[in-house]
Amino acid sequence: MNPSTALATVLVDELVRHGVRHAVLCPGSRSAPLAYALQQADRAGHLTLHVRVDERSAGFLALGLAKLTRVPAVVVTTSGTAVANLHPAVLEAHHGIVPLIVLSADRPPELRGTGANQTTVQPGMFGGALRWSHELGTPERRDGQQAGWRSVVSRAVAAARGVSGDAGPVHVNVPLREPLVPTDDGPWPESLQGRPGGLPWTQVYAARTGSRGVREARAGDPATPAPDLASARRTLVVIGDLPTPDLFDQAVAWAAAHRWPVIAEPFAGHPRPEVIPHGPLLLSVLPWLEANAPERVITVGRVTLSRDVASVVRRKGVRVETVSATTTWSDPSSVVAAAHRSDVLSDLPERPQEPDDGWLSSWCEAGKVLAKAVAGEPSPWPSGPAVAAVVLGALPSAAALFVGSSNAARDLDLAATSTAPDVTVVASRGLAGIDGCVSTAAGLALAGPRAAYALMGDLTFLHDANGLLVGPHEPVPDLTIVVTNDDGGGIFTLLEPGEPERAGDFERIFGTPTGTDLGALCQAHGVAHRVARTRDELYAVVGARPQGLLVVEVPVERAVHRAVHARLREVAHSALAQSSPDAGLPTPRREEP
Repeated sequence: MNPSTALATVLVDELVRHGVRHAVLCPGSRSAPLAYALQQADRAGHLTLHVRVDERSAGFLALGLAKLTRVPAVVVTTSGTAVANLHPAVLEAHHGIVPLIVLSADRPPELRGTGANQTTVQPGMFGGALRWSHELGTPERRDGQQAGWRSVVSRAVAAARGVSGDAGPVHVNVPLREPLVPTDDGPWPESLQGRPGGLPWTQVYAARTGSRGVREARAGDPATPAPDLASARRTLVVIGDLPTPDLFDQAVAWAAAHRWPVIAEPFAGHPRPEVIPHGPLLLSVLPWLEANAPERVITVGRVTLSRDVASVVRRKGVRVETVSATTTWSDPSSVVAAAHRSDVLSDLPERPQEPDDGWLSSWCEAGKVLAKAVAGEPSPWPSGPAVAAVVLGALPSAAALFVGSSNAARDLDLAATSTAPDVTVVASRGLAGIDGCVSTAAGLALAGPRAAYALMGDLTFLHDANGLLVGPHEPVPDLTIVVTNDDGGGIFTLLEPGEPERAGDFERIFGTPTGTDLGALCQAHGVAHRVARTRDELYAVVGARPQGLLVVEVPVERAVHRAVHARLREVAHSALAQSSPDAGLPTPRREEP
């Protein structure tokens, strides 16, 4: 056995001993020893190997495999630009708190700077986006190396899982010398079976997905740990994206125990009867909000979707606090006055402070009024909100839905509700890019056991069309992808560039139509494709449990987005005005100071 084969054998064996069950491999010459070792482990049933030809898609596939399981997935590449193509997935894993292990094969270090083929400086390539990084020494034929190799894997898995901090990506660079294929060089100087001494190190580090403390505030920083949470009676809780769905459930139960109203972005569990429905629409009704403004807003997790929510936390006179499940907290508006550790979500009050019942009732009643109004005047078909409402409403029990980062997530946030039990909505909100969404959704499906679906726009879909590349020897995800096809950048129609007076400059530099035939694209990859032209057609296909990879295209006119969203807000304003002639007045009684 040659040194490169020995090293690869030990690395893969130790990854399996630490509980890693999925690895994504991209083809390459320098990474051949790792490829052979992974294939042997797959054949033995120790892990599941997924081979992809596009490194960027491979990185996001690994991210999807780890996103809900919280068990690190491994992605393996050859040297050079192959490693650089993982950078978007590494960044999303960093900001999204997803455990990910990058194993990059490399030329020996002495070849750097010599002009050797496919050779660059790979250590440090991912900058500050890593929890831990290490470069192994180039393996040699001598005794006593494997203990060090195994120790590196132990540290990598521990860092990825967040044993001493936040979960996230790690990078182990693996320089390898030729020969890069198995050779008959005689036995290795020491046994490569297990750890030296036979130590049973299976699952040495348990996954840590529970609460995480927040770092002490820096001197001069307005955010400080855990002040008195019962100090404000009129408290609104806003829940954003969280690393795991269980934290969402904890946050809802915690708010309910304090008798505080909750609005939430559409991620994590559904249905959610304790959450005020259609939160962004409610916050857009400014007369109602003025009459029912909170004294304090507590954000839980990262709140990124709605400008109406962002406006609430910037309201003059509102105290803003945050609960974080990571070692930092989100505060893009620089308004957070106090930061709490996420373990506060487990501290339910024995007897909550006396709430302002009139104020609380106003919020709950407004949510009921909005839910009835939106259900009674559904968005026109076809439109983004209408598609989102059908998809979420048609999902079977215990399904998982991955949503793209642009209009799809916002359409769900505005207009959709779910009635099926135990539905989980997932998104890549770390950096909220459109990178790798097809592959991330495929990873969720391959990680199982939930029925898996995805909802995204056409540009998001096309940006990761290589996610459809699943070779004939690979496990195929059972995944239904619904693509709202408005032929371009529909999100921009809802932003300032989409204002009617800017129409002359819009189409080429923001609309960016592609004219791509999605059916032909799917056919080229051997992927099933359907067009859903009615609500009933879409409802039927989403209601069926996925079998294999299916793309469902829903054609939509991009020009209608702005009017449809404006109409949703008109429905909200009208409904609240009719429920109370003063649009939410009379104002709940305020306590005198």
